[in-house]
Amino acid sequence: MLYDAYEAQNAVLSGANLLADLGSKWAKNPFNPVAYSQIGHMVASGLDVFAHASQPRGKPEFGFTTTAIADGREVSVTEEVVLRKPFGQLKRFYRDGAEDSPRLLIVAPMSGHYATLLRGTVARMLPFADVYITDWRDAKKVPVEDGRFAIDEYIDYLIEFLECIGPRSHMLAVCQPAVPAFAAACVMGASGHPCRPRTLTMMGGPIDTRETPTAVNRAATQRSLGWFKSNVIATVPMSYAGRGRRVYPGFLQLAGFMAMNIGSHLNSHYEMFRHLVDGDGESARATMAFYEEYRSVCDMTEEFYLQTIQDVFQMHKLPKGELIYRGSKVDPSAIKDTALLAIEGEKDDISGIGQTRAALSIATGLPPSDKRYLLAEGVGHYGIFNGRRWRERIAPVMEDWIRTHYI
Repeated sequence: MLYDAYEAQNAVLSGANLLADLGSKWAKNPFNPVAYSQIGHMVASGLDVFAHASQPRGKPEFGFTTTAIADGREVSVTEEVVLRKPFGQLKRFYRDGAEDSPRLLIVAPMSGHYATLLRGTVARMLPFADVYITDWRDAKKVPVEDGRFAIDEYIDYLIEFLECIGPRSHMLAVCQPAVPAFAAACVMGASGHPCRPRTLTMMGGPIDTRETPTAVNRAATQRSLGWFKSNVIATVPMSYAGRGRRVYPGFLQLAGFMAMNIGSHLNSHYEMFRHLVDGDGESARATMAFYEEYRSVCDMTEEFYLQTIQDVFQMHKLPKGELIYRGSKVDPSAIKDTALLAIEGEKDDISGIGQTRAALSIATGLPPSDKRYLLAEGVGHYGIFNGRRWRERIAPVMEDWIRTHYI
């Protein structure tokens, strides 16, 4: 019923969106006398904001065609899928000269948004590395016969992706995937896997959520697993390829994040309206571009979502040495030659200070020279991997770390 109600609401908003768009165009039409008045301009701006807010969204494109390398030359960028799996694909951003650069796997969050949320991360690393990314699939589009996807399968995928990329590559996990990425490094380290990553960088990840709990962490611990299963898990409707699959809908995740900072989001839309009224199209488009990405959401499988709630946020299994992968405990001390870089944002309201740094403490088999910590002052969660501070202050640290271990 939850998903059906959402689909019905979308149908209504789709019609309202069309009417708002038509109304805006009429209010700006040069044959309409009102278009030359201040009230006409304000009406058009208001309708533009509503049309943008209510517009249905699908999966965005990365859209890379070129990048500027170290000597200032523009080189072409080609997106190619090098490995397809039911719940995601390994995508490579090929550029001229990439063969001589460090191979970097960026592990995108499976937390309700598409991998394109890391467009700014990819763009910054393209001139430096041969960049790959986990391009996760919307669970509602995966047929039930393709099986389940939980943390075991997540780790399997990362290992297989690293095998595809080859030995002595590097891995960057942004937010949620810090846990499965760290676990994959443990599993591969324990077996001496030849494709274990040379470095693992973790940004704003929930390795140990007992450290500086945030509102997100508390929301996950204040209710039982049964409550989550009864209240936020829905069945995919018949109109999708994944019909019948039980999922945590992306629209619920988005609603939760929006509610956490509702004042900020309302103010952003008001500022967008003001920019449109003032004729500042560039500022308005910047806000629109952010929300285009932010509101593009996808679903997670029931088993992955519930296991993450239980094992990561409620029981803290990884830092306690109790996380199970394929029947065996994940041993953090098994990481012996994968250098770890933990990055946190001072103002991160998703993963609190100390949660990612905990990975350095539990990796007891790794020498101190292969561990590094960076606290990015004045940076929130999104700013760790996107924006000016990421480009100018954080990425250079990561690049230096990779260079140090690029053998």
